[in-house]
Amino acid sequence: MKKGQVYEGVVERVDFPNKGIIRMGDDICIVKNSLPGQLIRFRVNKARKGKAEARLLEVIEQSPLESGNPCSHFGVCGGCTYLSLPYKEQLDIKEEQVKKLLDSVLRKQKEPYVWEGIKGSPREYEYRNKMEFSFGDEWKDGPLSLGMHRRGSFYDVVNVTDCRIVDQYYRKILDAVQTYFASCNVTYYHRLRHVGYLRHLLVRKASGTGEILVALVTTSQEPWASADLIKGFRECLLDLKEKNELLGTYAGILHIINDSLADVVKSDRTDVLYGKDFFYEELLGLQFKVSVFSFFQTNTHGAEVLYQTVREYIGNLGGGQQTVFDLYSGTGTIAQMMAPAVSRVVGVEIVEEAVEAAKQNAKLNGLTNCRFIAGDVLKVLDELTEKPDLIILDPPRDGIHPKALPKIIAYGVDRIVYISCKPTSLVRDLEMFLENGYVVEKGVAVDQFPWTANVETVVLLSKLKSTTSMYMVNDMYAESWNDEVKDTYALLANQQDFDRF
Repeated sequence: MKKGQVYEGVVERVDFPNKGIIRMGDDICIVKNSLPGQLIRFRVNKARKGKAEARLLEVIEQSPLESGNPCSHFGVCGGCTYLSLPYKEQLDIKEEQVKKLLDSVLRKQKEPYVWEGIKGSPREYEYRNKMEFSFGDEWKDGPLSLGMHRRGSFYDVVNVTDCRIVDQYYRKILDAVQTYFASCNVTYYHRLRHVGYLRHLLVRKASGTGEILVALVTTSQEPWASADLIKGFRECLLDLKEKNELLGTYAGILHIINDSLADVVKSDRTDVLYGKDFFYEELLGLQFKVSVFSFFQTNTHGAEVLYQTVREYIGNLGGGQQTVFDLYSGTGTIAQMMAPAVSRVVGVEIVEEAVEAAKQNAKLNGLTNCRFIAGDVLKVLDELTEKPDLIILDPPRDGIHPKALPKIIAYGVDRIVYISCKPTSLVRDLEMFLENGYVVEKGVAVDQFPWTANVETVVLLSKLKSTTSMYMVNDMYAESWNDEVKDTYALLANQQDFDRF
C-alpha cells in the first residue's frame, strides 16, 4: 500500500478503541470508525513496513452484523461507534478487544487467570445522566446548531435531536434551547477568532428522582450579555414543565460565564436562574450531592454494576480492621462503599473540587472513617504514614504515573483491585505489577458506555507469597548504581539495609 492511494477492502476485526483492521496481501491497514464485515473504500495516510493507517471514505457494503437501530445522526455525529449493531454483537466486540489486550501481557504469568467475560449495561439506550452539548453551525456560515461535533471535525456541530443515548427529555430541552436562541439571532463562540456568545449547554439528570440541572455556558461578550436574553432562556425551559413535557422537575437552571480561550467548560461566574445548583443521586444505598461540575459516573445503572463487581472482587476482608487506600478516588464513591466493612479508608485525588465533594458526601452518608486528601498520588504517597492492607486503583485514562507505580508496589499488599477505563493503559501498568511478584487472578469487562468505543475493565491482582523479590540483589552490582537507581530500588524493595549503599 502507498500513501495517498485509495483502496477497497473488508474489515476483518476492530481492535480497541475503534481501529478497523484490513488485510491487503501481506499488509495490514488500520481504518478507524469501521465495523467488522464492512466492505469499505479508504485512503492511506501513512504506510511503512507493511503497516498502514487510512481514512474511511465510504462504506460500500454494510456488515452482515448491522441489524441494530441507529439514530438519524449515526455516522455523522462523532458520539457513537457501534449503534448500527445489535447490543450483543457490540458486547462481543468489546469483550474480544479487552481479552486480547489482557492476554498479550498475562501470558507471561505462570498461573492462568480467570476471564469472566463482559457485563452489559442494564440500560442499552437512554442511559446517559450527563451531556455536554456545543453551540456552532453544521457548515461554515450555516444556521445555529446545538449538539455534538461532527465526526472528525473540531468546528462543525450537528443537531442531535434524535440521540439514542439520552432520554426524550434531554432531546426536548435541546430542541427548545436551540430554537429559542436561533430565533434571537445570537452568535456562537468561534473557537479560532475567540468572538461570540453561546458556548455550551450542560444537562444532568438524577436517575432516581428525575431532577434535572440545566446550565447555559456563554461568554460575557456584548451585545448579547443582556438580562432579557437570559430571562428568555429560563422561560423557554420552564415552559416545557408548564406544558407537562418533562417527567420530573428542574433542580436548577444556571447561567455560567466562561471567557477562557480554551474550548473547555469552566466557570468564571455562575448565576442560579431557578432552583439550586445541585441535586442528590443515590448509588448502592449511598447518597451523593451532584453539581454541574461534579465527577459522577455518566451511567448510573451501569455504575452500580461496576461498583458491585468491585465489591465482589474485594471479597471478605475479615475482621473489619483493615486500612484501604482508594487511589484516584474522585468524589469518593468507592471509598464510601468500602467504609462500613473496614477500619478506615484513605482516598487520594488530585482534583480539589472532587475531594471537597467526597468529604461532603461522606458526611451526608454518616461515614466517619473516610479520609480524603487532595493531591497527586505520586507525591501524597511519600507523605502518608498509614500502611494499607488493600489498594484500589481507579486512575484516569492515561493510567498510573510511571513513578507512582513503584511506590504502590512497595507497600506489598496481598490484593490490589485495578479499575480501568482504558484497557491499553491497564495492560501497560500490569507489565510492572507482574515483574514485581503480582499475578492477575481474574478480570472482567463492564460496559458503562453502550454504543461508544469505550469500556471499563476490572482486574484483581494478588501477591505471590513464594516469589523472591527481584530487588534482592547481590552487593557486587550495587556499587555501580547511581543514586537515583539506588533510591528507586530501595523504595521498591522497602528494605532498610539499602541505606548502606
